[in-house]
Order: sequence, then structure tokens, then C-alpha cells
Amino acid sequence: MNIKNLLPGNLDILLKEFSKDSIFADVYVERSETFRLVLEPERIEELHWGEEAGINFRKINPDFETLAKFTSVLNAKLLEEFVKNKDFSGFVETEKAISLKKEAEKKEIFNKRFEFLKKLEEEIRKKFRSLRHYQIGLTEKKKEVFILNSDGKVIEEERFYIRIGGIVVVEKDGRLERGYEVKGLCLPFEKAVKIKEFREIPERACRLAEIMLKAKRAPAGVMPVILSGEAGGTMIHEAVGHGLEADHAEEGLSVYSGKLGEKVASSLITVVDDATLPELYGSYRFDDEGTPAQKVVLIEKGILKNFLYDKRTALKYGKQSNGHGRRQDFRKIPIPRMGNTYIEKGFHKPEEILKSIDKGLLVKKMGGGEVNPLTGDFVFEVREGYFIEKGEVAYPVKGATLVGNGPKVLEIIDMVGDDLCFEAGICGKDGQSVPVSDGQPTIRIPEITVGGVL
Repeated sequence: MNIKNLLPGNLDILLKEFSKDSIFADVYVERSETFRLVLEPERIEELHWGEEAGINFRKINPDFETLAKFTSVLNAKLLEEFVKNKDFSGFVETEKAISLKKEAEKKEIFNKRFEFLKKLEEEIRKKFRSLRHYQIGLTEKKKEVFILNSDGKVIEEERFYIRIGGIVVVEKDGRLERGYEVKGLCLPFEKAVKIKEFREIPERACRLAEIMLKAKRAPAGVMPVILSGEAGGTMIHEAVGHGLEADHAEEGLSVYSGKLGEKVASSLITVVDDATLPELYGSYRFDDEGTPAQKVVLIEKGILKNFLYDKRTALKYGKQSNGHGRRQDFRKIPIPRMGNTYIEKGFHKPEEILKSIDKGLLVKKMGGGEVNPLTGDFVFEVREGYFIEKGEVAYPVKGATLVGNGPKVLEIIDMVGDDLCFEAGICGKDGQSVPVSDGQPTIRIPEITVGGVL
């Protein structure tokens, strides 16, 4: 069903009533379907199917205070009463859940996903005799969005999100190791499953786990580190990207506050956020305020050029929104968020960067970590790493962490590769989670603290 079929006919009148005495207002209507299926040996571990729809009325007052209310009741008469009510405490209870798919259609959808995961399951069980346990999961979300705002914009967009993840445990000589891989795309299921890399996620998790069976404890100390393009930009997202979101940066809560036009990174570094890139997990045509997505250069050859703005921060600081007002769903209000954030390609070959290190660490996959957005200080786990000796990969390591400061790391990067890879993720901020992608080429950090074994 098209989302327009759910809209009350008096929506424009309701917005006009609601937006009185404001400098900006919008109505955000959303219908979403969520499907999740997780397989473990000999059983379905999780099966979830949800459908919902809702509407959010929001306005920004002249003092830049945001007032918003939301409901899942889409009845025109009840909405009129809802808008006139001056209580902004929030929610009108949901009507009966919207079910738009027939049972036969749901069964067909489930069967296709189940058969797909079963095939991946069979493949890893045949290929990896060391496999002791596994969990293969598929999560899909289809979101239809309709936005009407006081600038006269009317936006309608359909968005598809799909993720596949593999968690495995392998064993050799009584030693157990765990492997984990995930990939997310902005594509419907039928297109995503044709992509070879998407189908190989469980297999890649198994290969990583088997590599870790051979791993030695990571050495500790200050040393050069290469972040492979496959590391996917986690550090840029966490240690740098959040500090470039305007609600932090313009309000003095970021290490980058007050530094527009200043040199904040190596001249080799250009940082971009581009939600227009096709198929990446953080991509969209319009943000959740109706502003078109665009490529935003944040740092250009080391110089801080811009921040990521939503409508409220742009109005407050005399700027233009650059399409980064995003919300988790109709229950939330938009705030400045990243989409696809990455370091642009350089001119060094990844092999050349590897050869330049006598002793150091090669990071191919980053794990979790902690970041202070006010200072940029971080601690990150290394999920897949290798010790380098005389310009060659010597052996895999485990237990490594990277400890440093994001802005300082950007300042000292001295080699940037001509490759570029992206990793999908779910980014949390202010109680909201949104899909994002982070990317980078292979980069060399000449000196950083590696936590491991002394």
C-alpha cells in the first residue's frame, strides 16, 4: 500500500494550525515493515515481523525551542483534536496494528529468506570442519516516508535497509575462537542477495575465526599502525564525525568548535559525508526534514570547512541545512546525524604503505570502543590485526587496542591509500539509532599507543 493512502485529507490544514507562531514546522508520516530471522544449528533462534505507522508534528519556535508530538492514530477527526491540544507530553495510544500483507504473501516472503539463510548455513557447515556453533541473521526494514513542511515542500520517499550478520565459534585442539562479520545495504532483498560479498558474510566470519586460532597475543607500546581500507572508517566516525555534527560543534561541545577555516588535519586528509552514494547503508534521497541529500566536504586537505546541519541548528546559527536532519522513526525529532562518512582516497598504493613499516600493527577490522566527543580521546578494540615485520605481514594478533586522540591522529597521518572501503553500522546518539556507513582508504599512522601484552 502506498503511504498516501494512509494520509488524512486535512494534513495541510492541520500543519497550518499547528505551525502558528513558529519559524519552521513539519509533519512527518511514516509506515514501516520490519523482518528479522536468525538461524542457529537445527533451529530458528529468532523470528520477528512488525508493521506500524505514525505521524509526528514538530515546530521550531523563535527562541529555537523544539516542540513535537506524535501518534499512531491517523484518523482525520482525531488528529484535528490532537493538533489543537496544547499538551506536548507526547503520545496518543495506537489504534489496532496496521496489517497490510496477506498471510499467503507473508509465507512466501518468509520461505525465500529462510531458504537463503539455510543455503548459507549448509555452505559453512561443509567448508569448515572446525565449526562448533553459529548464528546467521537477516534483518530487513522497508520504510515509507511522507514529509510536509512550512516551506511548502512535499516529499515522499521509499527506503530499504537490509543487513546480514554471521557469528561463529570454531575449535582446534581444545581452543575456541569467535568470528563475526556483518554487511548492510540500502537495497531490497531481491537485489541484495545477488551481490557476492553479501552472500559471503558467514563464510568470512568463519575464516576470521580460523585465523584467530593461530593468533598470538598483541605486543604493547607506541608503534606505527596501518588502518586497512577494510577497517571501514570506524575511527573517523566515532572519534571525528560526531564532533562535526552541528549540535555539538556549534554549541561548544566539540573539539572542533570555533575552528572553521583552521588546519585540523594532515594536508593528505579530506573528510566527506555523502548520503547520495548509491546502495550504502547511510544513503537517502532526502533527510527527515525534506532537505535533499548532498555531498558535504567537512575537512578539505586538512582545513575544517563545514559541519553537519539539521534545520534547527542551521536556523539558530544563520546557516543552511545540508541534509543531515535525521530521526530514528516517527516518535523522534530530527537531529544532526552522519550518513556516509569517509576519508577520500589518496595516492599511495596499499602495498607501498605496508612496505614502509619495519615493525608495527596492521588493522583490518575494528571492534567496539569508547570516545569522548568533547576531546576526541578514544579506545578501540582491534577485531582483526596482524603484526608487521620488515614490511611484511608476520602473524595475526589478538587482544590489541588502539588508544589515542582522533584529531591528533588526523594531524599526523602521513600516507593515504588509493583504495576505499565502506562498512555499515547502526549509530546511536541521544537515544536514537540510525543506519550509517563509514569508509576510508588504507592509512598510515606513524605513532599511536597499542594496548596488548607488555
